[in-house]
Amino acid sequence: MKNSMVFIALLTALALTACATTKLSNEKYKPPSAGDVLPDIKLPVPKDGRLQEYLGVSGAGLFSVNQIKADIVIIKLFSVYCPLCHKDAPKMNQLDAKIESSPELKGRLKLIAIGASNSIQQVAQFKEEYGLKFPVFADGNGSIHQQLGSVKFPYYMGVKLDGGHNARIFYARLGQIQDTDTFLQSILRTSEKWQ
Repeated sequence: MKNSMVFIALLTALALTACATTKLSNEKYKPPSAGDVLPDIKLPVPKDGRLQEYLGVSGAGLFSVNQIKADIVIIKLFSVYCPLCHKDAPKMNQLDAKIESSPELKGRLKLIAIGASNSIQQVAQFKEEYGLKFPVFADGNGSIHQQLGSVKFPYYMGVKLDGGHNARIFYARLGQIQDTDTFLQSILRTSEKWQ
């Protein structure tokens, strides 16, 4: 009886410690919102030369989102385990095609996606399955997802770059893209307010 009471007390202490740790980690990282500076997210330079050219990065190693050669970057946070993210993938292709076919937007607005707690292989399979042409990165250990407040999926952010120093979030929302034209116009309209 005494041993079982000690065991229950130990389990209770462990549970309270886990809750406190979760609370602290959630206080440290909050979900992004308009006006926030994007955390310094480090991503691997793609091996594909076409994707390096798209991003405006080169070499090997890591780069920061604020080094992407663009005025605006749309970041999609997703998971290969998220059914809504699978349904949303064709909309991302449509969005990419609209941007790349627009003389006003091509080169100025870029897309990237980050697979939270997904391996390189899982992300590669997701990218191949949906024929995604823009850069898609794996966040295998979930550290980027945690930096971004452990948001649910799919999560979109519009980020304004200032030429390499800061990346400021001007748009942040949870949910699928319903209509690519409406989404794109919303991104462009909102970005104009953040000069």
